[in-house]
Order: sequence, then C-alpha cells, then structure tokens
Amino acid sequence: MKSEYKIISVGGSIIIPPTGFDISFLRKFRALILARVQRGEKFVLVIGGGTTCRAYQQVLAKITKVTNTELDWLGIYSTWFNAELVRMLFGNYAHKEVIKNPTSKLVTNKPIIIAGGWKPGCSTDKDAVLLAKNLKAKELINLSNTEYVYDKDPKKYKSAKKIREIDWQSFRKDIVGYKWTPGKNVPFDSEASRLAQKLGLTVYILKGTSLEEVKKVLLGKKFKGTTII
Repeated sequence: MKSEYKIISVGGSIIIPPTGFDISFLRKFRALILARVQRGEKFVLVIGGGTTCRAYQQVLAKITKVTNTELDWLGIYSTWFNAELVRMLFGNYAHKEVIKNPTSKLVTNKPIIIAGGWKPGCSTDKDAVLLAKNLKAKELINLSNTEYVYDKDPKKYKSAKKIREIDWQSFRKDIVGYKWTPGKNVPFDSEASRLAQKLGLTVYILKGTSLEEVKKVLLGKKFKGTTII
C-alpha cells in the first residue's frame, strides 16, 4: 500500500536560521504546502532543532559536565518548541498535537501532521525515517540549509564536489560515518541512514529555502539536490 502522506524532514535551521526568523520564507513555505493540500495531498512535517538546538547544547556543555543523553533531551525539547510554531502556522489544517513518538498509530482526518523529536540516540532525521516506515512511505524529502550533499565540507574546502546521486553504502562510509553524535551537523544522521538503507528508502536532500526546487521534488520533477538510494 502506498503511503497517503509525503514525509518531509524540515531542518530546524530552515525554520529559525542563525540570523533569526525569515518571515517571508515561512509565509511562502506555508503557502506552498497549503497549495498542495488543496490538490488533495497530505504531509507529515518533521521539524528539527537546528541552530536553536545547537546553541542550547553548546551553552550547557561549556558550563557543566553533561552526558550525551542530556544533550539529546535538550535537543528534543527544542524540536518540540519549533514544531509547535509550525503546527500553529497551519491552523485547522494540522493535527491538534505534535507527534512525539513516530512509531505510534496515527489517527487523524487532518491533511498535515507535525512531528518533533522522540528520544535520545537519534535526531529528527531518524524520526522522519521511522514515520516513513510507520506510514509505508518509500520516499522522504529532507530540507537542509545546503543545495547538495558534498564529498567534504564546502565551508572548509573550496574543492568540495557536489554529489547528485549516491547509494546508502557509500553515503554512510564516506559522508556521515557510523557513530551517532548529538547535535552533529551532517546532511542526514548516521542512525537515520542505517535505518533508511535497511528499509530501501529513497531520500532527497535539497536546500529548504529554495521553494521552487522543493515544488519540483513534490511534483516528481528533476531538481537541484542529492538523491540517496
């Protein structure tokens, strides 16, 4: 059975970038999703912690000795706050509460479901994969703050090359590794990648603020970004 819902993982830094809220983007993103809803589509939006999450984690770690589990929980709380903002943006179109357990049975007649983080040991990337599994989706759209996955950090290396398509084995070995680290800034976290590979999930990674490209993905058209298969 094909999933009724399209799963979109929205990086927290797309919702709240380091420079502060981008009201214009949020309005346009809302309009894009609602336009697709009017055409009968349904969405699960999984909201990350992003900049907010890392800011809180860094402050805590600088002041006191803290465990990875505590850092994880701080990050999870930040996703819930971000997710509540997004849920309220969609008003009556959205399910009445933020989903905090991606494995629970989802019963709603609303076309938009908003989810946040779940528990320590993974980011909202993995939560999005678990929701894809739960809802029998075969594809997942990941909105990040970069256009493509690169072979190395483009902020540090001018020679970094864009990757338009890559398989899970290579992505895990060469790009994200196999170890989970709270707040680590990677295109798609290691735990999410492990599970996505196991499920045979196709993941599209692209720049979330490039809404024309987001629309192309939703329409099944060629887009600027990376496909992981």
